[in-house]
Amino acid sequence: MTELHKLFNAQTQEIEVSLIRQFDEKVAGIDNMIRLTLGQPDFPTPQHVKEAGIEAINNNFSFYTGMAGDIRLRKAMANFVKVKYNVSYDPETEILSTVGATEALASSLLGILNPGDKVLIPSPFFSLYEPLVTLGHGKAVFIDTTKNDFILSPKMIESAMEEHGDKVKAIILNYPTNPTGVTWNREEVQAIANTIKKYPNVFAISDEIYSELVYEGSHISLGEYLFDQTIVINGLSKSHAMTGWRLGFTLAPKDITDQIKKVHQNLVTSASSITQYAGIEALKNGMDDAVPMRLEYRKRRDLIYEVMSDLGFKIAKPNGAFYIFARIPDGYIQNSFSFCYDLAQKAKIGFIPGVAFGKAGEGYVRLSYASSMSEIKEAMERLTTYMKENAPEI
Repeated sequence: MTELHKLFNAQTQEIEVSLIRQFDEKVAGIDNMIRLTLGQPDFPTPQHVKEAGIEAINNNFSFYTGMAGDIRLRKAMANFVKVKYNVSYDPETEILSTVGATEALASSLLGILNPGDKVLIPSPFFSLYEPLVTLGHGKAVFIDTTKNDFILSPKMIESAMEEHGDKVKAIILNYPTNPTGVTWNREEVQAIANTIKKYPNVFAISDEIYSELVYEGSHISLGEYLFDQTIVINGLSKSHAMTGWRLGFTLAPKDITDQIKKVHQNLVTSASSITQYAGIEALKNGMDDAVPMRLEYRKRRDLIYEVMSDLGFKIAKPNGAFYIFARIPDGYIQNSFSFCYDLAQKAKIGFIPGVAFGKAGEGYVRLSYASSMSEIKEAMERLTTYMKENAPEI
């Protein structure tokens, strides 16, 4: 055996494959399994978007675009966020198209972090954030939001800043939130923005990939109130059911975008030209493609919330995304991984252990309702049976 394993990048040795993916693969082979595990829309990409992609292929639109992406796409995105979220970005200099929101996040963090920089992350959090910070030679600092029904408060930010001082380079915000589905109203967004303004040397990376999946009210972008410090992350995976197409965006002031673009260009050159062409169609003629999906998700959310609340799960009712994040009732297995694995074996239901979203998620489970209503109803019947059969003795 060679000694090459001793020579790997120290940062890559600190990170692991996502526990979400690990657990999903662990239970995938169980017969008759209903997997409410991954955050992937069960709807097809809208037909008009698919046809645009086919047209691009047939017309040999198969060459590199500019590094930042096709200007028609960036203009369409600028119009989309202006109409939807009342925020203005120059498509020439302030919008970058990326290979999914994941690459947008990665390029942004690699573009701003220096070794030892700290990044504040409200917890529970999407599992991608911590390893990306680590790969950028930064250090993740977690803000526990569990005692406030997963709502990040200005006081929490101020306390973290007081403790970690001038080493804080950025804060990653995500709303509607994965895994909790919690989102913020206008007053809460303003309060967060006003708090971060007190720290002008701190970047706000605002992951708004679920912006089109808000059930009551509408999404308020942090860019509207904190333009100069904010890098908005968005994409078409959730709004247009295009997870596999891989198209994301960064939206930020020119001086920030210029630095992110350098990383992006050296990582991927540019996003797929075919996908960009389909993205133009999605953004121009599919501005409301998420509406029917959103209506269906809301029905699924309401069903799951009612059933699981009746079974004793404590849930902060989600107002966005397509996740339920539920506290395991007392008397049942409290280790989230063990609970979910026992549930998978006995009831043939796949939930994700809450610990996959950080230590603050221990004792919780996350389930995605991006599955058909028939599967969800069957899963809830199986869960009801499981909870009754495994109820603690009184």
